[in-house]
Amino acid sequence: MKVLLSTESGLSKEVKVGFSWTTLFFGFFPALFRGDLKWAAIMFIVALAFGSFTFGIGGWVSGIIFSFIYSKIYIKGLIEKGYRPANEVSRSVLENSQILSRTA
Repeated sequence: MKVLLSTESGLSKEVKVGFSWTTLFFGFFPALFRGDLKWAAIMFIVALAFGSFTFGIGGWVSGIIFSFIYSKIYIKGLIEKGYRPANEVSRSVLENSQILSRTA
């Protein structure tokens, strides 16, 4: 499911909530292309560290784990940068996904 986030200055982004298939298949590259350099570096270093000790298998395992959590991390980062749900449907989806609290 996708939600629409916008800033007071009029910028808006449509982001996916839930499992990240692009992160599963392409690793840290989706974060890199989104400009999320901090998390791209973290994903790369974790995959490299775990992969080096397990002949590459640990890199796949970390990729699977990040696939479940990266969308939530990315949306929370956007909210910290000033993005807000653009409509009530987006707000409801973020509250049900436990990304936003009901009082926010």
